Amino acid sequence: MTLFDGAGALLSLIAMFGYINHRFIKLPDMLGITAVGLVASVCLLLLSLFYPEMVIEAQHLVGMIDFSELVFHGLLGLLLFAGALHVDISKMRRLKMPVFLLATIGVLISTAVVGVGFFLVTSFCNVPISFLWCLVFGALISPTDPIAVLAVLKNAKVSPDLETQIAGESLFNDGTAVVAFMTLLGLATGNTEFSLLSVLMTLIQEIFGAVIFGLVIGYVASVMLKDLDSYPVEILITLALSTAGYSIAEHLHVSAPLSVVVIGLVVGYNSNLSKGHKSKNREYLFSFWGLLDELLNLILFGLIGLKIVALSFSIKNLWLGIIAIFVVLIARYISVAAPINMLHYMKDNRHAVKIMTWGGLRGGISIALSLLLPSFEGREMFIGVTYVVVIFSLLVQATTLGPLVKFLDKKN
Repeated sequence: MTLFDGAGALLSLIAMFGYINHRFIKLPDMLGITAVGLVASVCLLLLSLFYPEMVIEAQHLVGMIDFSELVFHGLLGLLLFAGALHVDISKMRRLKMPVFLLATIGVLISTAVVGVGFFLVTSFCNVPISFLWCLVFGALISPTDPIAVLAVLKNAKVSPDLETQIAGESLFNDGTAVVAFMTLLGLATGNTEFSLLSVLMTLIQEIFGAVIFGLVIGYVASVMLKDLDSYPVEILITLALSTAGYSIAEHLHVSAPLSVVVIGLVVGYNSNLSKGHKSKNREYLFSFWGLLDELLNLILFGLIGLKIVALSFSIKNLWLGIIAIFVVLIARYISVAAPINMLHYMKDNRHAVKIMTWGGLRGGISIALSLLLPSFEGREMFIGVTYVVVIFSLLVQATTLGPLVKFLDKKN
């Protein structure tokens, strides 16, 4: 089977999952496709007890897709740009301090708490994993996934300020998480030695370099778009921004996800300022990115549902994953409460920390990071545990966030 044949087969499967969900289950498209894909994968694994050749062929099909490569060098730049393009930057500017603290200090707190908690859990369960590897797990599971978060917030009906804060944090925290992940991974594998100054300099280069790069490219692109009256060319320019901009940022050793987010915010802000005859072109531009965002989300989360076919699960890993869910939620609560209480922010909404804790969804980014792990004794366990946490996040937290918000609003 060629790569083209495999892509066609996978897209056909995901399209069928979407149809089944829309026709019978009626969950939101993204979550429904993930759920149907997961059920189909489990059914296929059960059938493999009687027809082992079926699961071998399915594993070959799913294995044709390098999930980490697809996420980090395919979908992520496009999806982050699409998400940032639709964010109201005036609200984001007003909430810049809590968003900044949550996306930096919050991620580091979560990494440390998950690392300590998971080390205690694995020690109690007699699983020989070092503390450094547990911190690596903390780094890969701590960032909230902007793709999942932005999709769910559309229907959750949280307050505008809280929505902007959750969305802003999810868009910006990938840079911190990836730097923490790569630093801890280097320490765990023995390829680098710890240096606080080196870590701080890397963070400064990655984060502030990405912001400067994004502002410059976003401004230049906005000037170009301002003088255009052709929406196909405008769409081509924005596609180049989200792909070439991501690639150039990587070569400059600044955070590519953060760079694309800043570019999207700048272009979106300046596009919303346009008036007159060009406003129709802007409508086409935003409609295109809205549709592309929806389609790529469906493909990504359909693949998450299918990915279980290619993973190695054991009962012990499943139990560790269930325990890890509670560890991650506790870490999320602490990492949200600390910055918010530090700023004495959101005092008018006493349930803000609870909503942000439950709304801190994990998704494709955490799975992609786990698949980047090199071979070591606990690799398959980490991947399996990550998958359990992500599936719980998408199928339980995401589907109950709206009802939780309504319930807490009634208690106010």
